[in-house]
Amino acid sequence: MWGGGTTAIEDKLQQGVPETIAILTLANIKIWVLTGDKQETAVNIGYSCKMLTDDMTEVFVVTGHTVLEVREELRKAREKMMDGSRSMGNGFSYQEKLSSSKLTSVLEAIAGEYALVINGHSLAHALEADMEVEFLETACACKAVICCRVTPLQKAQVVELVKKYKKAVTLAIGDGANDVSMIKTAHIGVGISGQEGIQAVLASDYSFSQFKFLQRLLLVHGRWSYLRMCKFLCYFFYKNFAFTMVHFWFGFFCGFSAQTVYDQYFITLYNIVYTSLPVLAMGVFDQDVPEQRSMEYPKLYEPGQLNLLFNKREFFICIAQGIYTSVLMFFIPYGVFADATRDDGAQLADYQSFAVTVATSLVIVVSVQIGLDTGFWTAINHFFIWGSLAAYFAILFAMHSDGLFQMFPNQFRFVGNAQNTLAQPTVWLTIALTTVVCIMPVVAFRFLKLDLKPELSDTVRYTQLVRKKQKPQHRCARRGGCRGGSRRSGYAFSHQEGFGELIMSGKNMRLSSLALSSFTARPSTAWIETLRRKKGGESSPDTAAKG
Repeated sequence: MWGGGTTAIEDKLQQGVPETIAILTLANIKIWVLTGDKQETAVNIGYSCKMLTDDMTEVFVVTGHTVLEVREELRKAREKMMDGSRSMGNGFSYQEKLSSSKLTSVLEAIAGEYALVINGHSLAHALEADMEVEFLETACACKAVICCRVTPLQKAQVVELVKKYKKAVTLAIGDGANDVSMIKTAHIGVGISGQEGIQAVLASDYSFSQFKFLQRLLLVHGRWSYLRMCKFLCYFFYKNFAFTMVHFWFGFFCGFSAQTVYDQYFITLYNIVYTSLPVLAMGVFDQDVPEQRSMEYPKLYEPGQLNLLFNKREFFICIAQGIYTSVLMFFIPYGVFADATRDDGAQLADYQSFAVTVATSLVIVVSVQIGLDTGFWTAINHFFIWGSLAAYFAILFAMHSDGLFQMFPNQFRFVGNAQNTLAQPTVWLTIALTTVVCIMPVVAFRFLKLDLKPELSDTVRYTQLVRKKQKPQHRCARRGGCRGGSRRSGYAFSHQEGFGELIMSGKNMRLSSLALSSFTARPSTAWIETLRRKKGGESSPDTAAKG
């Protein structure tokens, strides 16, 4: 007779989940759990993940089966939170709060840590049109939100609710087929490849094997990606405004005849060859702090949430800097060339010499600027920046060479113009003056900002620099001090005789087991003194142990 059998699938928490959730919470990331498990299991998972703790002020559990019951439970939860904060009156209206575009002030007003646990049948009523705002307000005021016994459609509806009313980027992470709708609804979908199939992985934007890798995805690669993209955009707008606005100033002197101040080939190659690779290298390799510091300081993630690195203000600053550079780029050479002469006494001012001077100044200034913007230098950054400068001069001299003129006489008519122009000391002084005047305000502003109002990333970099300087000192201290110029400094820590005589005498230095056991629990100076007494004469184990 065959007996009955049962099978079970072990569904335990992955390693590193509580630590990951704690660190992401420090980065001001709101974490909601949407699960199909029953309430008891979901609450236990919340405590295992450290989302729910015994130190919380209160955990609200919504289990109503009707619309009125759910509304009443949400209202009571809000009243308790408001009574604890005492920052708003009793006549507060949540609909008025939403219409006044101050949805996030509820989060600032609540004092204490609260959690919300809601069942699937209650969530169905909470997601109705006339109650979804109240549910969202209550949930956002809580530190932890757990939705249990929810369907795949309800998971997607919760994500859509947050996207609808909150100015936030949503990320959904799951490992099963029931998470596919939620992953597709969120701005960013992450799938975990596990024992529940690969449906979530196929529907996601990113996939990995364990939940703890989400910490590195967001705090390291995600933050670096935002930083690089912002720097890329700011520099791109700056260099193109500095390049284009020179044509506008030149238009006042050419009668707006559409004549260009640059050579036609320089206009073609400026964005393709001269300035494309350096900004590309910065957009791929740049980083403000190392990955270890990014994980150590989760608050570094907040500038991306607040959109501090690229917004309207930063955009107009880039435009203003580009316009300022273009003004100096045009009028400084224009003023110098008005009365300048060559070494032979001839007039220096001519159209092609002016074009070469302005173009050379522009390439040097934007190359120095991207060097200032680069926070993490690699061999590729050096190669692209200085290689672009070298390529500019090589192409410039080639276009004004006699060889190209003989092959294409109608296209390259200004033979030797670049060589003659750049051979004049006045031209190089003009280029140097233009570069210094364009770059020095940027350097001064960043120095003052770093000294008067440093950002968190600046503080982290300074801390890292201090640690690097302290490491050699600690190593010297462990080794007994770094060796200086005098050989006597090595004896500064030893003013007593050593064990040379004892070693040469051949006496037995073995001690009893009792003495050895006492040495292990004793600082190093204790057993050194005991050995010195041992050298002087025979001693009993008890004497050695007491020594």
